[in-house]
Amino acid sequence: MPPDIACGRLSDDMLARNFADAHPGLTAEQAALEADRCFYCYDAPCIEACPTDIDIPRFIKAIASKNTAGAARTILQSNILGGSCARVCPTEILCEQKCVHTAIETHKPVRIGALQRFATDWQMAQPAHPFKRAAPTGRHVAVMGAGPAGLACAHRLAMLGHDVTLYDRHTRPGGLNEYGVAAYKLADDFAQKEIDFLFAIGGITYRGGTTLGETVSLATLRQEHDAVFLAIGLSGVRALGLPDESIHGVQDAVAFIEYLRSHPLATTPVGRRVVVIGGGNTAIDAAVQAKRLGAEEVTLVYRRGEATMSATEVERDWAQTNGVTLRLWAAPIRLETAAGALTGVTFRRTDPPPLSGTPPLAPPAEFTLGADMVLKAIGQVFIPDPIARDQILVENGRLVVDEKGRTTLAGVYAGGDCTAGEDLTVAAVRDGREAAKAIHDDLTLTAFSLSGTGAP
Repeated sequence: MPPDIACGRLSDDMLARNFADAHPGLTAEQAALEADRCFYCYDAPCIEACPTDIDIPRFIKAIASKNTAGAARTILQSNILGGSCARVCPTEILCEQKCVHTAIETHKPVRIGALQRFATDWQMAQPAHPFKRAAPTGRHVAVMGAGPAGLACAHRLAMLGHDVTLYDRHTRPGGLNEYGVAAYKLADDFAQKEIDFLFAIGGITYRGGTTLGETVSLATLRQEHDAVFLAIGLSGVRALGLPDESIHGVQDAVAFIEYLRSHPLATTPVGRRVVVIGGGNTAIDAAVQAKRLGAEEVTLVYRRGEATMSATEVERDWAQTNGVTLRLWAAPIRLETAAGALTGVTFRRTDPPPLSGTPPLAPPAEFTLGADMVLKAIGQVFIPDPIARDQILVENGRLVVDEKGRTTLAGVYAGGDCTAGEDLTVAAVRDGREAAKAIHDDLTLTAFSLSGTGAP
């Protein structure tokens, strides 16, 4: 008997409602009231908590003064993807956690993310781009990878007057914003609208269907461009390491989300009973979307406790609000099959060791969850194969870069998930922005030196 996996478990109307904007933006009146709550702190701790160093009190004060254009410019000059970051980044553990309102027992932090969305959405609805491109420099830079890091790098380089060719394996740019996060977080094709806004600066050419190491080599990119920025992300997905892992119904959560994001919702297959294995945001996104596609039972299983889950408390609460069951302290040990079809997953309890002085627990118990579909979300890894022939240092599974994003290979820079750092969209934007500044400085210095007026 084949596993119970089907498309169109819900009507088109129900699917549209389930995948509409999960948290609609503020109205002008709501934004004004929220902005008035800000204390506009000097040396504001919220700025220090923002990876892209947005001047948060300044943009909020601009909203309070009805200067939405000024607010948007303040945000976007630090983070050109401020609209998507306002939607997908965990502001509750970044800027909002540091808001001084959190120290006041009866108050909640200012809703910085919602105010950022209000300002950037306003700007994107305007006909004019807030930034102008500098005079052409005659330099051409390749950016490999069109996710947040690559997009931020490409925009900053183009704004500084360089020509940029942005390469990616997908037909559409956007990376994780387009293919890797829950559809209800970036509803109404927001990722592509933001890219259209970003590309309006000019000077950026997109070439999809290009895969590093397959259709183009790093050596070729270096030969044909003045500099190269690598934003190739984490293309590998960790396996469970269990027999029968390739059986129908067992799938990478990353692939599940990508399919959902790139196809009509009614054509996305989902099981009636879904088990998601993992504890990060990808696991949460996969679990909630499976439920919203019409799965009757969705269980997310994590091998440790909530304290070590990389998914935030807000994300965990969101999953449970959407009917996802969380099972902690359990690790998969066996996929259950019958007549060649998936029927469930058996787990072993991984409860923490007993406290000192208490009697030992009985051997960990096993339990089985029935499942038609299993989604693996136990982490992604960097695959160095595309650059194996190049002299680039890789340590601890990531590209090694300096504080400006320079790799050990001259003229090649990198940022985002393929380098060590925070696994956040906003951090990837910062990496791309800072690498663009370094590329610009290095190319300008080179031109200055070659002119004969600079130091040898």
